[in-house]
Amino acid sequence: MAKEAAKTGVAPTTLVAIEQYYPKKKRIIEDDLAHLILPSGRAFLWLLRSNSIRAWMVRATEKDFPGMWGGMMCRKRYIDEKLIDSLNQIDAVVNLGTGFDTRAYRLPALSDIPVWELDQPENINQKQIRLRKVFGTTPSHVELVAIDFDREDLGTVLGSHGYSADKRTFFIWEAVTQYLTEKGLRTTFDFLAKAARGSRLAFTYVRKDFLEGRVMYGWEKGYKRFVTSKIWIFGMDPEAWPNFLKEYGWQVIKDMGYDEMAEKYVKPTGRLLASTPIERMVYAEKL
Repeated sequence: MAKEAAKTGVAPTTLVAIEQYYPKKKRIIEDDLAHLILPSGRAFLWLLRSNSIRAWMVRATEKDFPGMWGGMMCRKRYIDEKLIDSLNQIDAVVNLGTGFDTRAYRLPALSDIPVWELDQPENINQKQIRLRKVFGTTPSHVELVAIDFDREDLGTVLGSHGYSADKRTFFIWEAVTQYLTEKGLRTTFDFLAKAARGSRLAFTYVRKDFLEGRVMYGWEKGYKRFVTSKIWIFGMDPEAWPNFLKEYGWQVIKDMGYDEMAEKYVKPTGRLLASTPIERMVYAEKL
């Protein structure tokens, strides 16, 4: 899991950075830090200021992976909103597999709440370098935590960085589960089972019928790129999550398809973007 997942940390933030070249009323998400936090590729981003080049790139992306562009923007927007809505009910934020996500720095509402960002050492090291370039230092409310997810215990590592399981926590687990084995997934839920009552969890997952090749959803190229090559290895049917989460003391609040998110976030922009059904979002609460 580790090597392949580590390579994916840059791509979502790159797309978010490109999104900022659209006029404000056409953007799905606002993020003025995305281009600054990226470890490389800023010269490439400059080329995307051109409307024609940007339009070409979006078309090319959508042709091979329909719905990926809008999906990435929508899932970030949804998590942002749920996080902000929950701030009066939580004591901490833990981002599992944070990559180069910027929400801990761009959302003013998070400036007074402790945030732990976890990822593999190569991503954490690069992110720390960029944060120092942008802010002079890592903002005081954020703790960057390097971890080898395949070999280190999540609870032990977080505890060594000052995190306590008695904190009501908003856990973010964005675009990670598909890289795990079921054993790896359950190991993470063993940790999440110890979370304080009232904690929240927002995570994405890929549909099992797609991972097993039973339904392609127009993602034949994506199947070859991510599944045949054994990059994505875990999927779940939507109806299976309630019982799965119940085993670990969690309750599904919402299992949402990206079409529903697109109706809320993409439609108002007037842009015509596909919505991928292969990935979904779960929002859950610890009982």
